[in-house]
Amino acid sequence: MITMQIAARKLAALFFLPLLLDAGAAHAHKPSDSYLALHVTAASEASRGRQFIEGRWDIALRDLDFAIGLDADGDGQLTWDEVRSRHAGIAAYAMPRLVLAQGCRLRVTGQQVDRHTDGAYTVLLLQGECEPGTTFAIDYQLFADLDAQHRGMSSIMLNGRTQTAVLGGVHTRFVAGAGEGSAWRQAIDYLRHGIWHIWTGYDHILFLLSLLLPAVLGKGWRAAGAQVLRVVTAFTLAHSVTLSLATLQVVALPSRLIESAIAASVAIAALNNLWPLVQGKRWLAAFAFGLLHGFGFAGVLGDLGLPKGATVLALAAFNIGVELGQLAIVAAFVPLAYAMRSTWAYKQLMVKGGSAAIALLAMVWLVDRATV
Repeated sequence: MITMQIAARKLAALFFLPLLLDAGAAHAHKPSDSYLALHVTAASEASRGRQFIEGRWDIALRDLDFAIGLDADGDGQLTWDEVRSRHAGIAAYAMPRLVLAQGCRLRVTGQQVDRHTDGAYTVLLLQGECEPGTTFAIDYQLFADLDAQHRGMSSIMLNGRTQTAVLGGVHTRFVAGAGEGSAWRQAIDYLRHGIWHIWTGYDHILFLLSLLLPAVLGKGWRAAGAQVLRVVTAFTLAHSVTLSLATLQVVALPSRLIESAIAASVAIAALNNLWPLVQGKRWLAAFAFGLLHGFGFAGVLGDLGLPKGATVLALAAFNIGVELGQLAIVAAFVPLAYAMRSTWAYKQLMVKGGSAAIALLAMVWLVDRATV
């Protein structure tokens, strides 16, 4: 019994503490991304063999505030004047961390502010060129010394063909033509995007875990397995439907409403473990709230963009990536939870204590998202 309780405590530390510590600082369902979109024109006789570059780089203001301090008065709120006064500093910080191949130059021609699903971003408007014979390449190092989880979601159009890449961590290099070609190659990139975003989508993960915590308490492994299967299948079907509808612009809802509703769904699912209102049909809650979470995934995919000519394939690949990432979480959590399910530590520490912590965090998210 003591061994089982110790194992349950380790399970709690493994799944909840990292999520709660990291997620507490996250404004929305993803931690830290930037969005880089560049259009590199083909060399021509008129340009004397040079390639011209135009694009934009969207960087979260909260990340820049952490890196270089934008909040001049320290009141916790960024104003337009505070951001505008630091335009030169933002460019001076960001541009050396976007290293182009020798023979290529890139400069900031202006700055704007735009809003993504997780808050305000500064937009660096970019122009540049590459000398004749230069192979276009990027070495991405933004926030590399501050946040190992940061990623640059990159879309590079070269010679009329769009290549995508997730840059950061151990994969910081993009080289024109590397892996270029078929729509299937692009699909693999979007599949990786999907896996990455479910693994960094803390609110999605905590919602799913809130439903799975009591699901393993069924009588016997068959009953527990059936509960888990119904919950995961319902959640998957629901968010797949709304992800597709929103991405294809059949249905559109305000991002603030969606993000607030997602936070509320996490709180409700967790509170239901403490004061059960829905017990036998948790899969219905998984389906209903899964529709909301699909809009959240669509917001991420909308920020990234979809390649022309391969929209449906890229959308399907992204969704499959989300499902694979989700299945990895379920496969890691459920067997351990089932093994510990009869212990006091699991029932009290994991189900009740974990649910209370998730509900509290979700309510903080809800206030934050609804009032920003």
